[in-house]
Amino acid sequence: MEMLKVGDKAPDFVAVDQNEKTVKLSDFAGKKLVVFFYPKASTPGCTVEACNLRDNYQTFLAQNYEVVGVSADSVKRQSNFANKQELPFSLLADEDKKVIEAFGVWGPKKFMGKEYDGIHRTTFVIDENGIIIEVIAKVKTKEHTAQILK
Repeated sequence: MEMLKVGDKAPDFVAVDQNEKTVKLSDFAGKKLVVFFYPKASTPGCTVEACNLRDNYQTFLAQNYEVVGVSADSVKRQSNFANKQELPFSLLADEDKKVIEAFGVWGPKKFMGKEYDGIHRTTFVIDENGIIIEVIAKVKTKEHTAQILK
């Protein structure tokens, strides 16, 4: 599947977060939503990215944004990550990759000369009506908030 692009309607996803709470797109109607996909909870790059968003979370809320992270990790792994890093937003445990595949961020990757399938670190900004208004494919983990709120 191809990655979703600006102008596309966001998929009406449903998944459980680190607290085993069901989270769906319609929960965020009337707000802007930042959905960031990351390869693996508690790894260095993903931790830097999540903590950058955490440190600026009040700024997001003040501008009518909500933030949701998504990876293929288990609820337990997401819970450990959220608790250790004190993350104030939902982390979806998308073990069956339904949300990941709906946004089109699963596919071939290269790391240290090896090719494998995995999650492409990508962020989607969705407007109040469920339309994708920005896709950030080249995520700068240390400056991610600035990329989103530029």
